Amino acid sequence: MAKPIPFDNLLTRLIDDSQDVVLLWQLGVLALCALAAWGVMRLAKPYLDRPDMLWTAGRGGLRRVGFPLVMLLALVLGRELADIWLASTHLLNLAVPLLLSLAGVRLAIYALRYVFEPRESLRVWERGAAWLIWGAFALHITGLLPRIHGAMEALSFQSGSHRFSLWLLFQAAAVIVVAVIVALTLARVVERRLMGVTQMNLSLRMALSKAARTVLLILAVLVALPAVGIDLTVLSVFGGALGVGIGFGLQKVASNYISGFIILLDRSVRIGDLITVDNKYGEVSQINTRYTLLRSLDGTESIVPNEMLISQTVVNHSLSKPNVRVALPIQVAYDTDLEQAEALMLEAAHDQKRVIFDDPDNLPRVFLKEFADNGIVLELAVWIRDPSEGQNNLRSDINWAIWRRFKAAGIEIPFPQRVVHLVAPTAT
Repeated sequence: MAKPIPFDNLLTRLIDDSQDVVLLWQLGVLALCALAAWGVMRLAKPYLDRPDMLWTAGRGGLRRVGFPLVMLLALVLGRELADIWLASTHLLNLAVPLLLSLAGVRLAIYALRYVFEPRESLRVWERGAAWLIWGAFALHITGLLPRIHGAMEALSFQSGSHRFSLWLLFQAAAVIVVAVIVALTLARVVERRLMGVTQMNLSLRMALSKAARTVLLILAVLVALPAVGIDLTVLSVFGGALGVGIGFGLQKVASNYISGFIILLDRSVRIGDLITVDNKYGEVSQINTRYTLLRSLDGTESIVPNEMLISQTVVNHSLSKPNVRVALPIQVAYDTDLEQAEALMLEAAHDQKRVIFDDPDNLPRVFLKEFADNGIVLELAVWIRDPSEGQNNLRSDINWAIWRRFKAAGIEIPFPQRVVHLVAPTAT
C-alpha cells in the first residue's frame, strides 16, 4: 500500500506526473468511478423521489451527497487496485479528500435550509455557498491557499494608523456573513416564539419580531468587525456620511421605516383591516418596515409607503368592529304600494346569510330616500361582518332577489320618461 502523501505536496506530485502515461490510467479510473456513481444514483432515483414525508429531509440530503460518497467509495477501491499495477496514484490521492470535503460541505449547507423559511431563492444560495466553501477546501488541500493568501496580503492600503489588505477585507466579509446567519437564526427563533403567544396582538408581535431582527443584525455587524481586527472608530467618517445621506437623499426611506414601526406599535392599521387611503380601497395583507401591501377586492395589490399611512387621512372600515354598511338604492313608480315594496326588499335581504340579523343596531332597513323625477327612490341598507368577501357579489344577489319579487308582485321599476301635453292652437 502506498504511503500517505501530505496534502500540500499532492498538487506538486501531480504536476510531476503530468507527462507520464500513469496519469492517463488514473484519469481512466476516475472516469470509471464517476460512471459507477452515476449508475448507482440512477438506480436509486425512483426510491429517492417517492412522496414519503417521513424521510423527505433524509432523501434530500442523500440526493446531494450520494454521488460524491458513492464515487468516493468506488475511488477508494479503485485506488487499492491501481496501487498493484501503477507506480504512483497521486491524482487518485488528490481526488479522495476533494470528494470527501464536497460531500461534507454540501450536507452542511443543505442542513441550513431548515433554519430559514423554505424559499426558491434559497436553493441558488445553497448551491453557490456549497461550491464556494468547497473551493476553499480544494485550495487548501492542493496547497494553493497559502500562495493566494500571500498575494491578497500584498494588496493593501493604509488609512491613518490602520492597514487594510484584501485578505483582511475578505475575512471581514466572511465573518460578517457568518454573524448575519447566526443573527437571522436567532431572529427566526424569537419570531416563532412571539408568533406563538396568541394572547398578544398580532401587530405588536410583528413589531417586536422586526425590532428584534434589526437589533440582532446590528449587533452581528458590531461584533464581527472587531473580531477580525477592524476598529469601529474607523467607521466614524462613514457613519457621519451615512447620517448626512439619510438626512437628504434617504429621508423618504428612513421616514417609511420609522412610520412602519409606528403603525405596528400604535395598531391604527392592522393586518386584515379594510382601509381606504389615496383613493385605494382594500384589505391590509402585509405590513413591512418600508411599505404596506393593500389587496383590493379584485385581486390587485397596491404598495403603499408607510409614510402615507401616517401623514394622510386613512379611512379604516374595520378599526373598532368589522361591520360594514351596504346600501342598495331602488326606484319604484309613484303608484306603487310602498309598504309592500318595503316588505319585499326586507325579504330579499333575509335570504342572504351574510347579512347581520343578530345585532339590533345593524338590522336591515328600508329608507324612503327621495321623490325623484321618474319615481320614488327607496334605499335598502344592510350590514355585513365579512367585507373581505366582497360587496359587489352581495349587491348582485340582493338585486336579483328584489327584481324577482317585484316582477312577481307587479311592481314597476320605472325608466326615464317625459309627458308632453299638446295644446290646441287658439282661434284668431
